[in-house]
Amino acid sequence: MSSARTEILNRLKKASTAELRHLDPVLIPARGLVKGVERLEKFIDEAKYSLAQVIRLKKLSDVVGEMANILKQAKTTKLKAAPHADLQNLDWADLDIKFGPSAGDDLVALSVAYAGVAETGTIVMRSGLDAPSTLNFLPDVHVVVLFAQDIEGNYEAVWQRLLGDDDQLPRTVNWITGPSRTADIEQTMLLGAHGPRKFVILLIDDQKTNP
Repeated sequence: MSSARTEILNRLKKASTAELRHLDPVLIPARGLVKGVERLEKFIDEAKYSLAQVIRLKKLSDVVGEMANILKQAKTTKLKAAPHADLQNLDWADLDIKFGPSAGDDLVALSVAYAGVAETGTIVMRSGLDAPSTLNFLPDVHVVVLFAQDIEGNYEAVWQRLLGDDDQLPRTVNWITGPSRTADIEQTMLLGAHGPRKFVILLIDDQKTNP
């Protein structure tokens, strides 16, 4: 790509980001304005309503034992995980784990969520070197680690966080509400139509080491 074209694209990107930061507030539903314990409970209720499985854990290290149970239920011993520091620093000695993107042949994947949205029980995945987007779609079972402190009330709050983290938005932001499903054929619900047929949220109560 020529330097002139690169400069133009960078200027457009900066202009778009600046414009997004100064958008007028929109009308946010009351269920998206909840705080504290009510926000946490709302997220759990909405996530379960969307057919996601929510498992509450006290601390991050509890993820290893829970993943052993999930792998057993899925009848596999192999786990593909995002190369995220929170996951790489855990003791996986007893599990067959590999870090990196999915090539399409992984049954179970593990990722770390950027945020959760109480309004709809949605998980937000911010793409990056430590969060390959392929893990969100290709495996049959997608397990996501979410820290309770990262749950926002509404979509707008998450966008404000995204805009405040860097000078530019990530290449991809995926909003995941429950497992993949469709009712296009005879109005019959079919799970796993375009992605994982099972979506599990490991909700961590403890604070992150590096918030």
